[in-house]
Amino acid sequence: MGKTALGIGALGITLVGCSTSDGAPAVVGRVLPPANAAFDYQLGGAYEPTAATEIIARDRTATPDANRYNICYVNGFQTQPGETAMWLDDNPDLLLRDGDGDPQIDPEWPDEFILDTSTDEKRTRLEVIVGGWIDECADRGFQAVEIDNLDTYSRFPELLTADAAVDFARALSDRAHEVGMAIGQKNSAELVSRRAETAFDFAVVEQCNKYDECAQFTAGYGDVVFIIEYEREDFERGCVAYPQLSIVLRDLELSAAGAPGYLNESC
Repeated sequence: MGKTALGIGALGITLVGCSTSDGAPAVVGRVLPPANAAFDYQLGGAYEPTAATEIIARDRTATPDANRYNICYVNGFQTQPGETAMWLDDNPDLLLRDGDGDPQIDPEWPDEFILDTSTDEKRTRLEVIVGGWIDECADRGFQAVEIDNLDTYSRFPELLTADAAVDFARALSDRAHEVGMAIGQKNSAELVSRRAETAFDFAVVEQCNKYDECAQFTAGYGDVVFIIEYEREDFERGCVAYPQLSIVLRDLELSAAGAPGYLNESC
């Protein structure tokens, strides 16, 4: 029998008014994704999951699955492909710029501009925009949100800082919690130790077996760590080393089922 959104609490962990021993914030009335559950990462396009799948991550523009726990992907620190004009036209000063005034672009993702989190005023304005997306995720029926590119500051060390990233992350966590959603840290192992400041509830991690970072995430988040690997060797090693975690092997393009190159396996 399928699990419904009305019964989602049975899928995950609900903590009400609890404090944590590691200094992380209490979780009040929101449901965390269930640990060690079959997990699918569908950012390349939504498709019907397998019957065993309990957790799905989809883009914020996608429709959640009413029968599963849904994580809403939000690019919180960079622009999304196809949205550049919106930023350039409506909020050009919220794009990070160098000394010559040129907008900065992620060197690995040339269609993504960097958002400028360097000042309190800009973070406040960005929180209105990105926080609005979080609200939309909640309205659409997602139970949680993951915030991507927390580590953008590390690629622009002369213009951005980890402290500013942590401050902005906390604002987004507070926004998610206000609408009853859990919120996940995406990658950025170096910031796990600052969980009490960011107020993240769980972690979504790419390639932590490849880069030997999984232990850092489990130290900070316990078993509510959800891992995506893109190489079989890393996936298989992770399945042996971390049988208590949700680990999925995906193709690098995160293709939809039926598309060329589609790959999707779980431990």
